[in-house]
Amino acid sequence: MEVPYRQIRAVYTGETVTVYQAYDPAVADRAVTAQRFVPPFKRERMTWVKPSFHWMMYRSGWAAKPGQTRVLAIQISRDGFEWALAHSCPSHPGTGEDQRAWATRLRESPVRIQWDPERDARLNPLPYRSIQIGLSGESVDRYVDEWTVSITDITTALGAIRAGRAAPPAERPYPLPSGLAGVIGASPDAVRASRR
Repeated sequence: MEVPYRQIRAVYTGETVTVYQAYDPAVADRAVTAQRFVPPFKRERMTWVKPSFHWMMYRSGWAAKPGQTRVLAIQISRDGFEWALAHSCPSHPGTGEDQRAWATRLRESPVRIQWDPERDARLNPLPYRSIQIGLSGESVDRYVDEWTVSITDITTALGAIRAGRAAPPAERPYPLPSGLAGVIGASPDAVRASRR
């Protein structure tokens, strides 16, 4: 089946969506223990969450890059995830979009959306995109205080997944409400594909 160019693919249940982040041990240990992000995590910085496991592996170099040696799988509420999408602005204006209107929306939005090439198991770019979600201001507070359901350190499992001895998380098209597709710049066929 052909994958839509911009489509959210994730591990999800009826109540939660899994996103990934990579941190140094100081942040990761405290977050796993508290089951929420606590200092030295900094709320005042934009924090990027990624539903794509392989994109997180690409970004962190399979947990080998400095400051990204611990990979966390964070289950957040679907209500929170969809709130973030509804209150977002793309990092770049769409084709034909008014530059001033986009710049104003970008300044006023607590969430930034970016679509980057999805990655395969060897971290090569694929011909379709994966969503990255940047949280700032109000959305970071909601992420930390309301949306987070659980935080799991998956770092020790990465070696087996990378070597092909274990399967990566089974992501599937997220059932995106049609009203949100336009807000985040998803492909029109992404909504239809998620309902098959």
